[in-house]
Amino acid sequence: MTTTDTKPERARPTPPTTTSPGEPSAGLLPARPAAALLRPVRAHLVACGVLSALGAAAGAAPYIAIAEIARVMLSTPTAAAAAPIAWTWVGIGVVGALLRLVLLGASSYVGHYADAKLLHEIRTRVVDKLGVLPLGWIRAKGSGSVKKTMTDDLEEMHHLIAHALGELIGGVTALTVSFAYLLVTDWRMTLITAVVPVLMVLSYLVAMRSMTEHVGNLITAETRISAASVEYADGITVVKTFGGGGRILTRFATAVAEHTKALRTWVLETRYSTGLAHLFGSEVTVLAVVLAVGVWFVAGGALTAADLLPFLVVGVGLPTPLTPITRGAQGLRKARMAAGDIGALLGRPPLPEPEAPQMPDGHRVELDRVTFSYDGKTDAVHDVTATFEPGTVTALVGPSGAGKSTLASLLPRFADVTGGAVRIGGVDVRDMASEQLLASMALVFQDVILLRDTITDNIRVGRPGATDEQVRAAARAARVDEVVERLPHGYDTVLDGAGGGLSGGERQRLTIARALLADAPIVVLDEATAALDPDSEAAVQDALATLIEGRTVVVIAHRLHTVATADRIVVLDGGRVVETGDHPTLLAHDGLYRRMWAAQQNGDHS
Repeated sequence: MTTTDTKPERARPTPPTTTSPGEPSAGLLPARPAAALLRPVRAHLVACGVLSALGAAAGAAPYIAIAEIARVMLSTPTAAAAAPIAWTWVGIGVVGALLRLVLLGASSYVGHYADAKLLHEIRTRVVDKLGVLPLGWIRAKGSGSVKKTMTDDLEEMHHLIAHALGELIGGVTALTVSFAYLLVTDWRMTLITAVVPVLMVLSYLVAMRSMTEHVGNLITAETRISAASVEYADGITVVKTFGGGGRILTRFATAVAEHTKALRTWVLETRYSTGLAHLFGSEVTVLAVVLAVGVWFVAGGALTAADLLPFLVVGVGLPTPLTPITRGAQGLRKARMAAGDIGALLGRPPLPEPEAPQMPDGHRVELDRVTFSYDGKTDAVHDVTATFEPGTVTALVGPSGAGKSTLASLLPRFADVTGGAVRIGGVDVRDMASEQLLASMALVFQDVILLRDTITDNIRVGRPGATDEQVRAAARAARVDEVVERLPHGYDTVLDGAGGGLSGGERQRLTIARALLADAPIVVLDEATAALDPDSEAAVQDALATLIEGRTVVVIAHRLHTVATADRIVVLDGGRVVETGDHPTLLAHDGLYRRMWAAQQNGDHS
């Protein structure tokens, strides 16, 4: 390890702590994230609402027409006198029915157009945002959390724009028109008829009084289920090979149990109020009340039989609009929560880019008193100083949690240090353009990431302009060319996310071919052979020997025999450097490295 002269540290903003997409971030979110997200399609939503309201109003016309025809026939002395009025109402009913079809169809079209337009914009913004967020934050959140934002939350926004908004406005309009008509007919019967829907609404409000809390618990559990499912699916090969599925399945089962508990708690809390809401929301209940009171009024002379008919035709249907109103209100509430999650992601600060990017002079990597904390309270690494010279291999070793992977993630600037500096060629990585920084590094991780694309394009991803011959040359150098040639379609074979039937070692060699083709001067290997069997590990080590030749190489390893030939070994413990030297030097001292070596030689890999 070479100690560098400490340079004055410039004032840097503290990097944001790792929070979930749904957590509020002060100063980053608008007061009403749903309104902010919907702003680009506000005019479309207004048009959708107006069309839905007009359609619902027109839809009430046939029922009113039926009631009025019956009233005319009962109250007019002769059929001849009643016929012109009755046919007028028939026309009103037919026109209303036709208008309802046209207007609600137009409302649905405008709503779905707004939905497609907005979701395209949001997806584009989310993808662009993910492209500038610190990679460390994205890795920490996991694909399950990002998947929830990209699919589940956007689905809630879709439901709001394309369905819930129109249902809510249409339901309110239909209820208002029906109530107004009945009020004109007889205000006493209207109030009596309205008692049942009012009781239904009150019961619903009681049932939903703690909906926000319960839905939040359900969403949290669903996010954990999604994350555990993705984790298990992505790691199925390693799980089956090494029998590590127990922990993943336990996390999945725990998330399912939490979801079940949250749902059961909500159901038990609302079982009576929900039951009453269904009872009072039934047309049969309204019919029973209207018949009982109406017949009593008619018998007492307070109401004519003709005036009772509108309540039997229109009044019985008063609870019907309450269902779309309720559904729309729930959709609005869920969409607000989803908009909060989306807004939190879009509001996260991007990785700061320098105003005047600097170019490094060479590829000497320096860690200058580097300190980093994930939560702003506890340091994962503290005051680490080391130098990685070009043309040498430096290994970072230590027990689990020592800070090895944390240091490796700071080199490509997956996160910004909270103290000290990481420099390449004398330039602070925070003063380098992100594209330039990442282009200078080849990163090979234990977790192999392959795209759902051809083998050629998987290798070419780090250098899109590479020719087919350059791709094949990289594959030969990575000792994977023969494996690819044996596949039915060779380099045109399309891989799925799990690697298309390739073994773990073969998939890892594809990523090494990708790194070779990128031809980056700095190589970071993070436990690249940890999950491989001995035969695969030997093949990968041969490929790595080609990759690291003549480059600045940083290797993170748990199995010490894989780095015994490294030029320098840095031993970490508790986030600090406790030893440094080559393999013989470290074995000559009675320190942590020697104890770890002895433990692994005795078969204890804990």
